[in-house]
Amino acid sequence: MSTTWRHLPAPAREIAVAAVEAVTAAQTENPEAYAPAVARLAAADRSGLVLGGVVRRLLETGHPDGLDGDDVRQVLERCVRSAARWQPDVDPHVVLVLLAGALGVYDPDADDSPPDPAAIARHGPLLVADLLAQTRAALDPFLAAAFAEIERGEQHD
Repeated sequence: MSTTWRHLPAPAREIAVAAVEAVTAAQTENPEAYAPAVARLAAADRSGLVLGGVVRRLLETGHPDGLDGDDVRQVLERCVRSAARWQPDVDPHVVLVLLAGALGVYDPDADDSPPDPAAIARHGPLLVADLLAQTRAALDPFLAAAFAEIERGEQHD
């Protein structure tokens, strides 16, 4: 675990540890490690918010000039195809919701079938792992930045 998480409250540390375990399992395409890591992530309150922050920052890193519809489609297709090799139940709709949510354009009230927290927890690490591979980045700085962004937002509320 990164030392940048040492001073986080226990619930935030739990999210960080679960996210690292799930993303690592996704990166190595290890279904035996992925299932318990995802269950742990799903049980952690606000894990979707943290993963959304990581996805947003990874998208910004991978597309410094901004994203257009084709970029989003390419990320969606690449992630789903890659994940389907070892997670055949990957749902493109959930990955799209994760992308739209990270970009701030998802309205759950307008979605006839919004994904539940368990689906978000199952698909979020797949998207993060894909974006990390694409940007050739490490998870820790993005995870730390997501927590810092959440903390700033809570201080302003």
